[in-house]
Amino acid sequence: MPTITEKQIELLEKLCNASAVSGDEGEVRKIVLEEVKPYADTVKIDALGNVLVTKNGAAEKRLRVMLDCHMDEVGFMLVADEGEGLFHFELVGGIDPRQLPGKQVLVGKDKIPGVIGARPIHLTTPEERSHKISVDALRIDVGPGGAGKVKVGDRATFATRFRRVGDSIFSKAIDNRIGCVLLIDLLKTAPANLDLCLSFSVQEEIGLRGAKVAAYHFNPDLAFAIDSTPANDLPVHDGEENTFYNTKLGAGPAIYTFDSGTLSDPRLIRFLAQTGDEEKIPYQYRQPGGGGTDGGAIHRVRAGVPTVSVSVPHRYTHTAISLALVADWENTLALLSAALQRLTPDLLAEPR
Repeated sequence: MPTITEKQIELLEKLCNASAVSGDEGEVRKIVLEEVKPYADTVKIDALGNVLVTKNGAAEKRLRVMLDCHMDEVGFMLVADEGEGLFHFELVGGIDPRQLPGKQVLVGKDKIPGVIGARPIHLTTPEERSHKISVDALRIDVGPGGAGKVKVGDRATFATRFRRVGDSIFSKAIDNRIGCVLLIDLLKTAPANLDLCLSFSVQEEIGLRGAKVAAYHFNPDLAFAIDSTPANDLPVHDGEENTFYNTKLGAGPAIYTFDSGTLSDPRLIRFLAQTGDEEKIPYQYRQPGGGGTDGGAIHRVRAGVPTVSVSVPHRYTHTAISLALVADWENTLALLSAALQRLTPDLLAEPR
């Protein structure tokens, strides 16, 4: 079984600490390119900035399999300079404004430190404190010393740094840098029975844009979208029972049945579950609901692509810090590695 080593932990740390808000993925792209070039048959950067990698197999009859992850993360864009280091900003991707006041950020290519400022409690009225704060009421403040070092159009990310505590990982951008490491590992151990097409995609968080272009380029026989997904295993209140969205930490990779953008191919769902059962790899089903992955774009390209999503569960998605477990990461790698080794063209000949 594949295992997660210190080298992989270090790579995840490097990727998570990088800044790559949607549309500005260059820092992560550089790291990915360094990792994949020694193992790939071809590497291409397309017009949108996706990193497209192929690794050809050797079998006579082999499937063309796409593996996708996204490089971008949620964050902010400066949209107006109000002087003295104060900037109006807009959200890039789905972020809850309630999470933002007082959060530290890093702005621009030089990672200038700043803070998302809001009026302190001493200067607000009881009426103001009873209402949800809006993004329009917040500013990114880099201080007078930072004025002139950042500009309108610069992206900003949460300033959280990667930490590991035992089996737990705390970081920003686990969504989806953990998927990037998974694809790099799967490339390094690519089986000969397949042609692997790997897409390290851009702009997932603002509309699955890069994956659509990548899937059109590859024209695969089937696809796996590898991501991270919210775990809703926190304590409930007032006797309520969580019956809707049960993905949990510690239960292994989450196989998608459907989400807001995709009905996963039932043949691939059955295949992954059978692989997990026979290889004794723990897995769970991501409960149907909202959200989505690049699979929502991939499965509709050209004449259609049989697609399924597999995600590492984590808590506190799209906030300044998320929490994931090394064990879930390791079991996701094990399930995907075993599945790729077992894939044959006969799978797609089965009825849906």
